[in-house]
Amino acid sequence: MKVIVCVKQVPNTNEVKIDPIKGTLIRDGIESILNPDDSNALEEALKVKDSHPGCTVTVITMGPNQAEDMLRECLAKGADEAILLSDRAFGGADTWATSNTIAAAIKKISNYDIIFAGRQAIDGDTAQVGPQIAERLGIPQVTYVQEFAIEGNEVTVQRQLEDGYMLISVATPVLLTTVKELNTPRHMSVRGIFDAYDKEIKVWSLADLDIKADTVGMKASPTKVFRSFPAKPKGKGIMLEGSIEEMTDTLVKSLKSKHII
Repeated sequence: MKVIVCVKQVPNTNEVKIDPIKGTLIRDGIESILNPDDSNALEEALKVKDSHPGCTVTVITMGPNQAEDMLRECLAKGADEAILLSDRAFGGADTWATSNTIAAAIKKISNYDIIFAGRQAIDGDTAQVGPQIAERLGIPQVTYVQEFAIEGNEVTVQRQLEDGYMLISVATPVLLTTVKELNTPRHMSVRGIFDAYDKEIKVWSLADLDIKADTVGMKASPTKVFRSFPAKPKGKGIMLEGSIEEMTDTLVKSLKSKHII
């Protein structure tokens, strides 16, 4: 069995600042981390590997050379192989161009059974790349997976909904996007860290993929960002005290005074 995990290195959102003039993220000096939802995707892939002898896990990402640190982390947790898609031609890509590039790389890997990806990245929150990859590969997809089981070539998952879940069975190959409720990601082991730096990280450029230059990067990205800005901080909350009747009366009076009710 071959499992592929799509991961992304993102800025730690606790440290993100936006240039007030350019309206772009200030990334200099900001800590980069493995995208949280992708960490759950990797953990589920490693659980499949643990329960299926001979299973291999390949992690793949698109980004600059510094993304190698994040890939080393994935290897230290138990992934077998890491691939970095890095080329100036890939720069400035939106979800359409990104999914096109990653799908081309997955086609090159070939013979996969399951592709895991996080629900969405915290620096974009689009939740589009995973589903777009599945569409480009022509395979079924299930998003928002909160429970997972596999038997033979059939996968059974719970797809998270706002008021419950859907129980879905689907044959492999399949792409699944995961949510944090699916599992608790493991930590790196000391032995895993040492082993991770003995492994080669494959770096693929545009020339290594069967894809045209005009379908990747900024020029192939139809999405145009009009403006980026940090959310305004909310005002301090008000704590009510007293009995239920007293608090309810105070709340109603406050809402009436603000003409909310």
